[in-house]
Amino acid sequence: MVLPGHVALAQTTHDIAQQMAPTGTLRAVINLGNPILARLVSNGLEPEGVSVDLARALAETLQVPLQLVPVNAAAQSVQAVRQGQADIGFFAIDPVRGQGIAFTPPYVLIEGSYLVKKDSPLIDNAQVDQRSHRVVVGRGSAYDLFLTRELKSAQLVRAPTSPQVVPFFLNGPFDVAAGVKQQLESDAQKFADLRLLPGHFMVIEQAMGQASDTTPAAKEFLNQFVVRMKLSGFVRQSLLRHQIEGAIIAP
Repeated sequence: MVLPGHVALAQTTHDIAQQMAPTGTLRAVINLGNPILARLVSNGLEPEGVSVDLARALAETLQVPLQLVPVNAAAQSVQAVRQGQADIGFFAIDPVRGQGIAFTPPYVLIEGSYLVKKDSPLIDNAQVDQRSHRVVVGRGSAYDLFLTRELKSAQLVRAPTSPQVVPFFLNGPFDVAAGVKQQLESDAQKFADLRLLPGHFMVIEQAMGQASDTTPAAKEFLNQFVVRMKLSGFVRQSLLRHQIEGAIIAP
């Protein structure tokens, strides 16, 4: 009898590959809306980043070709996996997003922060949730899902994608922008008279995921793959190679 925790070990790599990539090619959806995880290289054609490196490593492990499916927003990544347009994706672990997605253990932790105009009276994260405040967030992002649950008084205003949050924020009568700390820091340097509030309002657990109706063996295989990539130093070296700061390797 095979114990449930060892179900993947009882099957060959070929068996797992057929379950995880039934088309014969591993289709990995890559969200370009989070620059910590993926971005377009200078020629604008090929994505790069830690999620791309992990997708390539998984395809090599399964001994199948890899097809990258770039999208511009987290919600599009979720939709691609749920609808069978991609086999795996890279997601912030969230109970709402988890409907239809089987998450692995997290591989990195990412801070979510608030950004305001320099003349804003706000100096602390706890001051944001007031009835008079309008907070801009990327539609369908982890920050959108979290703040939808957590903010009791402030009004959420949704920009089309996370990279558009700050330009959207600057072009309207808004009080706060919310998103990936590193993206907001970069935008604060590009646009004048902006500053980040100290600390963070959330820490995101970033994981790999596949459709929740995939086989137990495939789920266990992907879980163990992520664990190996962390323990071997693969994730750390990928972050260093792509010069990503601020993302912490998940325990």
